[in-house]
Amino acid sequence: MPAYDAFLLLSFGGPEGPDDVLPFLANVTRGRGVPQERLAEVAEHYHAYGGVSPINAQNRALLKSIGAAFAADGIDLPLYWGNRNWHPFLEDTVRQLKADGARRVIAFVTSAYSSYSACRQYLDDIDRAVAAAGPGAPGQHSAPRIDKLRPYFNHPGFVEPFAAAAEAALAALPAAAQENARLVFTAHSVPVGMAAASGSVSTGTAVPGAVGGRYAAELGEAARLISERVRGASLPYDLVFQSRSGPPSVPWLEPDVNDHLAALAKGTLTSGAAVPVPSAVVVVPVGFVSDHMEVVHDLDVEAAQTAESLGLPFARAEAPGPTPRFATMVSELVAERISGAVFTSTGFTSTGPRALGSFGLGAFAGGADGCPADCCRYTPRRPA
Repeated sequence: MPAYDAFLLLSFGGPEGPDDVLPFLANVTRGRGVPQERLAEVAEHYHAYGGVSPINAQNRALLKSIGAAFAADGIDLPLYWGNRNWHPFLEDTVRQLKADGARRVIAFVTSAYSSYSACRQYLDDIDRAVAAAGPGAPGQHSAPRIDKLRPYFNHPGFVEPFAAAAEAALAALPAAAQENARLVFTAHSVPVGMAAASGSVSTGTAVPGAVGGRYAAELGEAARLISERVRGASLPYDLVFQSRSGPPSVPWLEPDVNDHLAALAKGTLTSGAAVPVPSAVVVVPVGFVSDHMEVVHDLDVEAAQTAESLGLPFARAEAPGPTPRFATMVSELVAERISGAVFTSTGFTSTGPRALGSFGLGAFAGGADGCPADCCRYTPRRPA
């Protein structure tokens, strides 16, 4: 089993003041040909919150919780943090790891699923950051090897806090609105081509011919696992998408959450299939780890306003990132990778990794050391 000498939290990043917003958005959209007027429009979402995204503060809190979980579980690794799009940048963190003499690092990414943007792109980020750090000078260490932990969409530490949060959101609704409520699971939309390329053909995790590929399949499995743990699996549920950001010429995963809410209010799905008009909707951001900007704006503002305009009582479940159980999950994933152990009520055991439902470990089954080379390969279409 590999021996690690540092832990890395790898995330998306976000602005922490008004002057950061446009430079941050330029980093996010670099090379995608997004018009300046569109960036200015999105910037207003951040300025409504003082130009600060919640994500960095949430990552600081998560690191603190992970440190406590490591201490409780006897894992002695220094903690580092790097982002793709804003300070602390991953490249700077890898240089610090190199300077500190780290040889092999275990990385946890704040994205639970398999797709290019959710997984493979982070591996590419790691490769670039390691290459940028370069070989060590004579007598110095080279940049460390960084191993990413597996997708965790079906780990109990991801599913169970979501179920508890959905129950809490449901309980916050008026009593009369709870019985015939509907769960609406949301995830970040991605281009259809990207979703179709998710998964690995060589290990059998790809889902050829199915809209959304492995990405949508994993989201559907997580939604099923969570819904089974809410009100005795008595509530109907749907999986929809949000936060589309691409040009109209490129198809993205649908339906959009706002279109879905409008259809539900009429007693249908967006496909036209008839369903009972729900007494309320509980939106569960299953595609997200924490309540960052795309949750607090796209759901708490836009989707909530849509529901209000339709006369649908609305509640939103919190994402699991701040919960102690989520931090404990990170500790369990690290222990699993280091020694093949998992944590149970009686302590760490060697009974194997934890994964609920029928998907198991997917491409990691059999102890595979990282993502297969063919997993989630995708070349984004750039505008002319």
